[in-house]
Amino acid sequence: MQTTLIVGQILNGLLVGAIYLLIALGLSLIFSLGGIVNLAHGAFYAIGAYLTVVLTPRIGFGGSLIVSPVLVGLLGLVIERLLFRRFYRSDPILSLLLTFGLAMVGEQSLRIIDFILSRYRIAILLLVCLLVAATWLLLQRTAFGRVVRAGVQNPDMVGALGISLEPYMAAIAMLGVGLAGVAGVLLAPITGVHPAMGAEILTGAFVVVVIGGLGSFWGVVLAAVIVGVVRGLVVHVFPPAAEPAIYALMALILLFRPRGLLGERIQRFE
Repeated sequence: MQTTLIVGQILNGLLVGAIYLLIALGLSLIFSLGGIVNLAHGAFYAIGAYLTVVLTPRIGFGGSLIVSPVLVGLLGLVIERLLFRRFYRSDPILSLLLTFGLAMVGEQSLRIIDFILSRYRIAILLLVCLLVAATWLLLQRTAFGRVVRAGVQNPDMVGALGISLEPYMAAIAMLGVGLAGVAGVLLAPITGVHPAMGAEILTGAFVVVVIGGLGSFWGVVLAAVIVGVVRGLVVHVFPPAAEPAIYALMALILLFRPRGLLGERIQRFE
């Protein structure tokens, strides 16, 4: 019985890690290419969850699983065109203030506008694996991905080759916030939906990015798994320590690996 409980908590931890992974991947991609720390990322996650609640009675959960992330991604595209691209080469504090303001607007807007089976949890893990694999293939096996990876390391060199990074930044912003929207869709039936849910999940996602290491795709994946498992085990032993445990884990890892587990050296940030 004890073993069953521990396995159950590990699976629940992996579920949380999988959700962190979707959000953290988007955060990492947007920061790596655009240099913007998107504090509004949690708001996109919350919007995805709210859209699921609104759309599911009309088009079913399967339909909302497709439509909601697309709508959130399109919102990200609009925000990138109107706001983000003005701050790519500005002082990072300006983008922090911008995205903090966006987060507040998103949360308060949701306030104004103002479930599940184990099988479903397993389906979430499988779907996240498919999305991670698809994102990796896009970044590693396509011409688009090659330009993005080159832009992460040396945008000036990419520009010297006559390639404009603006459309790539727009696409990455859309992809990143779309992944956050997917996370919101997947978790809405389990945790319920409320306006502050974005702020609650965002800190954990940042922890995953820091532990995994800047610029490392698989570092973020590995960190999400570790954070999820650690959190699940701590919840089983002493629930109040679940959140502090992941911060302690981050501090411990950074003591020995200041760049994170698999952090890459990115020239333009050094």
